[in-house]
Amino acid sequence: MGTWDIGPFDNDTAADFGGDLDGTAREEREAMIRSVLERAAGPVDFLGVYDGERAVAAATLVVAQHPGGDPACSGHGPSEPLPELPADLRMLAVDALDQVVSNRSELAELWAEAVNWSKWRQDITRLRDVLDPPVPPQEEVLFEI
Repeated sequence: MGTWDIGPFDNDTAADFGGDLDGTAREEREAMIRSVLERAAGPVDFLGVYDGERAVAAATLVVAQHPGGDPACSGHGPSEPLPELPADLRMLAVDALDQVVSNRSELAELWAEAVNWSKWRQDITRLRDVLDPPVPPQEEVLFEI
């Protein structure tokens, strides 16, 4: 795993994905991001490390365009502007991130052995929560049963 830090583009695969996006015509970038997310979110017996790394990078780009998201600032991500991504990519990115951290993910297995595992997992959870915020627990009872 050519990984130098925990950021979404801090590995060879994701950095290459960012470069590939830059080398692709603007109107084809959304389809490229969608394809990466669909591959990771789809039903698979085991999600390979490279598909997982690309999925995290693609989800980060979706989050960057979400009103509650942070910009995808990285020296290794795409440097060319992306078109506005459609809202339906948000739930696809959530599904992909769920697969990335599942027990059927090679990337999750590799990170589980790393010192920074909990920080990596928190970062994935933060990305997911921007796209699909957790429902806060209800404090008051609305109806007596």
